[in-house]
Amino acid sequence: MSYFAHESAYIDLPCTIGEGTKIWHFSHVMRDAVIGRHCVLGQNVHIAEGVVIGDNVKIQNNVSVYSGTVVEDDVFLGPSCVLTNVTNPRSQVNRHALYEPTLLRRGCTVGANATVVCGITIGRYAFIAAGAVVTRDVPDYALFAGVPARLVGWMSRHGHKIAKPGESGVFTCPESGLRYELDEAGVMRCLDLDEEAPLPEELRTGRKPYDAFR
Repeated sequence: MSYFAHESAYIDLPCTIGEGTKIWHFSHVMRDAVIGRHCVLGQNVHIAEGVVIGDNVKIQNNVSVYSGTVVEDDVFLGPSCVLTNVTNPRSQVNRHALYEPTLLRRGCTVGANATVVCGITIGRYAFIAAGAVVTRDVPDYALFAGVPARLVGWMSRHGHKIAKPGESGVFTCPESGLRYELDEAGVMRCLDLDEEAPLPEELRTGRKPYDAFR
């Protein structure tokens, strides 16, 4: 077996679990779920039937990922955050055929106790603050906070606030030295890395600025 599962975890077959993934106490992976390589599922994590999870995803304690959810590479889900798959649930009405898809794009973070309403997309490297309630799509690199959540800033890939709402221009991450540009249309992009590329290994520790590797 190329992955680790604690003896108290339940793994329903068939499912796919990638090399180097760790599944901890009292977690449950249901059949037909797909989990990538080098993921970590904390205690009491539930992965529902048919969920797709990418590589290097960190899911903290007490998180349920429901059917209809797609989690791309490098996503972080904080403790007890809530994901949903039906907008108007009723106990008496069976809506299993009406699950609304939720997409968590590469590198985004969902903070502890935040709620993500189904049917929306969290953009690449977006950051959802703890306790926020997200009711609409979140742009790439956006920092959303509050109830309901709203744009309160822009974040770098390393998780630093680099710009305020309404600002435009080029911004530099204080940890990595990577440069970002917010255009007049309100779209943030990294100038130094391809949007689909993971962080280079030398930038994962944050010990040296990007300039050292140019």
